Amino acid sequence: MNIFQPKLLKTLRTYTKEQFLKDCIAGIIVAVIALPLSIALALASGVRPEQGLYTAIIAGFVISMLGGSRVQISGPTAAFATIVAGIVATKGLDGLILATIMAGIILIVMGLLRFGSLIKFIPYTITTGFTAGIAVTIVIGQVKDFCGMSFTTTPIETKEKVEAIFSSLSTFNIQAFLLGVVCVLIQVFWPKINKRIPGSLIAIITSIAAVKLLHLEVNTIGSLYEISNKLPSFHFPGINFSSVSDLLPDAFTIAMLAGIESLLSCVVSDGMINGRHNPNTELIAQGAGNLFSGLFGGIPATGAIARTTANVKNGGRTPVAGMIHAIMLCLILVLFMPYASMIPMPAIAAILFVVAYHMSEWRHFLDLLKTAPKSDILILLVTFVLTVVFDLVIAIEIGIILAALTFMKRMADTTQVVGWKYQSDEKENQEDLILKEVPKNTLVYEIDGPMFFGAAEKFMNIPMDSSINTIIFRMRGVPAMDATGMRSLEKVKQQCDKHEITLLLSHVREQPMAAMKKSGFDKKIGEENFCENIDAALERAESIHRQYMGK
Repeated sequence: MNIFQPKLLKTLRTYTKEQFLKDCIAGIIVAVIALPLSIALALASGVRPEQGLYTAIIAGFVISMLGGSRVQISGPTAAFATIVAGIVATKGLDGLILATIMAGIILIVMGLLRFGSLIKFIPYTITTGFTAGIAVTIVIGQVKDFCGMSFTTTPIETKEKVEAIFSSLSTFNIQAFLLGVVCVLIQVFWPKINKRIPGSLIAIITSIAAVKLLHLEVNTIGSLYEISNKLPSFHFPGINFSSVSDLLPDAFTIAMLAGIESLLSCVVSDGMINGRHNPNTELIAQGAGNLFSGLFGGIPATGAIARTTANVKNGGRTPVAGMIHAIMLCLILVLFMPYASMIPMPAIAAILFVVAYHMSEWRHFLDLLKTAPKSDILILLVTFVLTVVFDLVIAIEIGIILAALTFMKRMADTTQVVGWKYQSDEKENQEDLILKEVPKNTLVYEIDGPMFFGAAEKFMNIPMDSSINTIIFRMRGVPAMDATGMRSLEKVKQQCDKHEITLLLSHVREQPMAAMKKSGFDKKIGEENFCENIDAALERAESIHRQYMGK
């Protein structure tokens, strides 16, 4: 599979007017869905409302044009909200722009290095844990606006936000709270009435009407932020070595999260259209989208599963739908953005509550707690708690370390070194078992599982009795060997040489054989001591025994 093959070029070869009409309809509907979400996610990220639209417009267009998926819709997502808010609070808007640009470059490099297929090796327990953790942090971050509270401080960490909530209970606004509850209920029940018009849009319209007609005393976007309907403009932040090194961890976090979420979204959409995405092309496109988003005042972007699903369900089948969605949002920005100042903050919080609920995947979370092995449950809970209490970077780092250690232990547990006397024939038809008698003064050990550092000590317990003159390692069950496994085998060979014992290797597979040749171990063993199968090894052992007895 080539590294960079945009799906747009492939789909345009057979493009029809009928499909263009379907893509137009799907793109417009997705734009209507993306409008309130883009504004809400921008505010949750600590940036101006229009920056959410900038992201959906710039990144959405670029990623659709260059992407490796037919139907992926990209833009700001809830997964980035907490990360972006932290960067803005500590390093300013220019810091966020630079981190986004750097993340885009990292994603492009990841795609060029064919890292697209490696994302699948991140365990499901980690992605479920940090996704649920992000959902919880979003909810905690929106309690203030949902309840109409006033904070005396500007908390950044989740712990600080919880403390600020409890210390500000006296500022609780019942009108804001009830308005927020109504907006949540609208989003829950509206899809039962009409599935094409998003419930979030109905909630916003209803909340604006309620505030105006009932004269409710609640904060609106306009009372807290300045609204602009200007098109995004190019801005390149100042760069120096200190700022780049300081923002590098944040950039890697954004890149990893963008890569994971976008490719997960691609996998979901592939199942819906019976298609297949190009993961490396998608990573390059996500990188380009984030690069241009940062240069034109946007925030980090990635594939949005909900918007992608809406695109597919409404007939979108080519990247043209995603490009039309971006163009439609651009028109909305220019013509209708000033009206966004009327949107009440409790309505924004209610939208984010529902987004957090859906992204939490709490049913999958509970299923894992009930059915997963204890080690996986530990990884899930640790990743979840660290995401909420600390941040996503620490959560993913610790989660991957725990997952790697768990995997190594499981692999080590599966590797066995077992002595035997009789073994079934290796022929394909093994219905008739043929006894294989081991010659005198010979030990045979069946090695089953990878020979790697996690299981190295299991090869150190081979007895070197004076009555033994031959040891056979049957290695047909060894798929792979690392440097530590190779070193363990060399130590066994050294002990064999010391006790004048011949070491025979039976049925060595391709990768272990390549490792032996590379290290020169094959010459130490001798070509004659590599046996094609156990029968040949036993015959060789019998021959060695006869030579030994003849001395």
